[in-house]
Amino acid sequence: MGSALIRTAGVSTKLHVATRSELNLESYIDVLKFLDTKQPDEIILAAARVGGIAANSKYQMNFLLDNLKIQNAVIEAAAKLQIPRLIFLGSSCIYPKLAPQPISENSLLSGFLEPTNEGYALAKIAGVRLCKAVFEEHNLKYFSLMPTNLYGPKDNYNLESGHVPASLMRKFHEAKISKNPEVVVWGTGLPRREFMHVDDLASACWYLLGQEVGGELINVGTGSDIEIREFAALMAKVVGFNGKITYDSSRPDGTPRKLLDVSKIHSLGWNHKIELAEGLKRTYEWFTSAISKGEVRGY
Repeated sequence: MGSALIRTAGVSTKLHVATRSELNLESYIDVLKFLDTKQPDEIILAAARVGGIAANSKYQMNFLLDNLKIQNAVIEAAAKLQIPRLIFLGSSCIYPKLAPQPISENSLLSGFLEPTNEGYALAKIAGVRLCKAVFEEHNLKYFSLMPTNLYGPKDNYNLESGHVPASLMRKFHEAKISKNPEVVVWGTGLPRREFMHVDDLASACWYLLGQEVGGELINVGTGSDIEIREFAALMAKVVGFNGKITYDSSRPDGTPRKLLDVSKIHSLGWNHKIELAEGLKRTYEWFTSAISKGEVRGY
């Protein structure tokens, strides 16, 4: 996500970027010193420990603790220094597993979470509430964006810890190169998911920093979803894999459907621009080029 923000920033935007080796985001003291030195007007908190359904299920404690440490350190330090604006990025997994579709922002805390990513979701819910509290108590324009499932350049393409789009792109690509006649996809393929290019989320961040928003929770998505079976077929077509796609129903499906209600962000004047087929095509072009340069994370 960080690279998308850099890629889409306006030419007049002055960015302060620190690598993991330069700044420990889990340390309040380190973050406070960094922000005090840079004195930014705005912060987009995109850093997080993220992963697919396998990683989330296996490492619940790590996903909960690591994300709490990062967001607590950054938001507390920013509030102490009275930095005027902050965007906290979360995920649509904060909503209940069986929330009414499409999922509105009012669904938060209205039901049980999906068990496979409960740790991550609980951390992000805490971040949403923390930003709301900062706004209400200190009148700083801190607010939360909840994006739908993302894909795009510089994603994590590890088959264990990557999200669905990146993992499937790698699977189909490797099957095509090795002439494997079959690709196995986790689950039944029946759940429906909404997918958005990461550059659209970046554009939403830059747009909303210019609006009078504070304390709110705002969904960011495309407003349309697709069955995993349909998505896999589209991915195979983009990659050029012509073999058989089978489904391992012994693997978890996760939430049956996750489609976000994006009426709030539309009312604020923002809409996505990159459609799924075109976005996947662009991403695969980047992916094949990056492989040849050894620049694919998790590969």
